[in-house]
Amino acid sequence: MASSGDNLTIYAARPEAITDGVIAAFEESHPHWRGKVRILTMGAQEVVARIGAEKARPQADIWWGGTPQQFEQAVAEELLTRTAGDVVEGIPAEFRGEDDLWLGEMRVVQMIFYNPEMLTPDQAPRDWDDLIRPEHRNNILIRDVASSGTMRGILCAMIWRLGQPDGDPGPGYEWLRQLDANTKAYTANPTDLYLRVNRQEAAISVWNLQDTLVQRDLGMSMEPVIPASGAPMLLDGVGKIRGGPNSEGADEFLRFLMSPDVQQGLADNSFQYPTIPLERTPQWLDDLDVTEMPVDWTEINRHQDEWFAYWAENIQGRG
Repeated sequence: MASSGDNLTIYAARPEAITDGVIAAFEESHPHWRGKVRILTMGAQEVVARIGAEKARPQADIWWGGTPQQFEQAVAEELLTRTAGDVVEGIPAEFRGEDDLWLGEMRVVQMIFYNPEMLTPDQAPRDWDDLIRPEHRNNILIRDVASSGTMRGILCAMIWRLGQPDGDPGPGYEWLRQLDANTKAYTANPTDLYLRVNRQEAAISVWNLQDTLVQRDLGMSMEPVIPASGAPMLLDGVGKIRGGPNSEGADEFLRFLMSPDVQQGLADNSFQYPTIPLERTPQWLDDLDVTEMPVDWTEINRHQDEWFAYWAENIQGRG
């Protein structure tokens, strides 16, 4: 149980609409934590940089939200530690990181969305290659890639799919040049992206399915499209920060977050696609025809820094 002076600090790269609800439920079911949970929201890449900078004197207990590539970077830098065994064992082995130092909380469908007040379903892109068609020039907004694990995942998946079978990134780079030519702007953060599409500054973007459905429920004009050729499926994870000031509190929160009841609630009410088996499949998932794009994330992880550096230096903003 937390003492009166204890706090629990979480660095989160998840939408506040999700995190606020989970924190409120945690504090309600664990009243000794009421008012003592501090959450800072930032991009996942920003979390990696921050916990790395704080390695000598960690300031947070939990990192909530990020890609396998980002979590493995943190593992390599010895920034994470294993959480309680009962939490780890509740997650299928294929959704755990190296040495169980991070856990996949959910599967994330990477897809396209558009503003239905600007485009009809027939006008909207239906697959990835539709994004580079000339009719969509200056009608796409993209989340800033430098601080976004989601966007890095999408861009790397596009390079990988076009580079097969020999692994040549050249065709992928050319595809991204054409996407950049059609991109009106790169937005600073997800909220800015949602607002600008909703304000009809541009009609189209690429993002993840969960956030798109959450924002649509909140009144944003955003319609998801599952690409016909398949959607890359990332993991979104959670981990315990090594040397964090409240180790026991971190275990207690992670035990709550990864419990079947909480994950079922997130699936039912927040469009989450959990990694743990569910008692029932939510209706929204049954209604969607999600075809997974086969992607070799291990191979992508080997090259993502090189690919991203090339994109940033030679492609972004040059279209």
